[in-house]
Amino acid sequence: MAHAGRSCSIGAFGAAITLACLLASLASPALAAGNVIPIDVDNHLTPTTCAEEDNVSATLSGTDVARFTVEALPPAYLASLQGDRTASDFTGCNFNGGVHPADPRFAFRPATRVLFDGAQWRIVGITQSSFWRAQRVPVKLGARTFNGIHLLQIFKKVDGKPREIAVLYPSDGNWRIKPVPEARFGDGAYGSSILIGPIETRQRPMVAISAISVTKLPLALDLKFVGGGAATITLDEVSTLRTSLDVRLTPPPFSKHGRRPFAMLRSMYVAPDNADVSEVTWRAPGDASLRTEALAGVGALRARQVRFGRSVPSRHNSSAPDLRFSDFRD
Repeated sequence: MAHAGRSCSIGAFGAAITLACLLASLASPALAAGNVIPIDVDNHLTPTTCAEEDNVSATLSGTDVARFTVEALPPAYLASLQGDRTASDFTGCNFNGGVHPADPRFAFRPATRVLFDGAQWRIVGITQSSFWRAQRVPVKLGARTFNGIHLLQIFKKVDGKPREIAVLYPSDGNWRIKPVPEARFGDGAYGSSILIGPIETRQRPMVAISAISVTKLPLALDLKFVGGGAATITLDEVSTLRTSLDVRLTPPPFSKHGRRPFAMLRSMYVAPDNADVSEVTWRAPGDASLRTEALAGVGALRARQVRFGRSVPSRHNSSAPDLRFSDFRD
């Protein structure tokens, strides 16, 4: 029998050889990693004049995706950026800060708790005074379980100082990630959001999580979904060059639902210079090179990797990262 390029035969050593070959095959990266496969991307862009409204919803769908990578990467123009713009801009909006008028509102007792503070990581849980969903998702870390957390903040220790690089909203499943900000940008800025898991729409797209368990070394979050299935999301790399998430879906990947989306990018686009994402770069199956199109010109595409980003400096969240999805495996 042959496994990943190694030949094994039963000779004088009999079962010992067979067992050795079996162990080698199980350890083979080719078998363990799975095959790289393409996915479908659908851009559901709606027009808006409000820079504080998510009008970009790009779904990623596939039948056999069990693992993929999400990276937050600095925009191409970052080195030439003279300053950052992170202030809210409600020009063109039908609301002025606070809760979106289409959202319900549930009241809570506000609180901020440090859940973990170690040599590499700091994790903080925040309960807000109001949130658009009533659900309280338990967050387990070690022997302790915390309830009612609306915002889970993840800080990477850089030279002993905590730098926020990711947040998760347990009640609606929204993630935001960014590389470690350059010192000249202070805390830097988040831009687009990510949903990972079975997507559903309740007033807005979301993922219903039933429980979260945090593992500290390596830092990983195990998510259980209300409708069944789970995901393990590991912070694979954190630097000024990128923050990378390794995502593993169980079962892979909601295949009983056909081509149901397993991830979604949520973002904002008003104009190329007023957007958190203004263009899409992707590699189609069989292509050796990348293609780039303006966001508004992209409908549906099939890709082995896809990057949502900006090449024109934006006056909204200027330093916010591009987001790349890649390495889809069955």
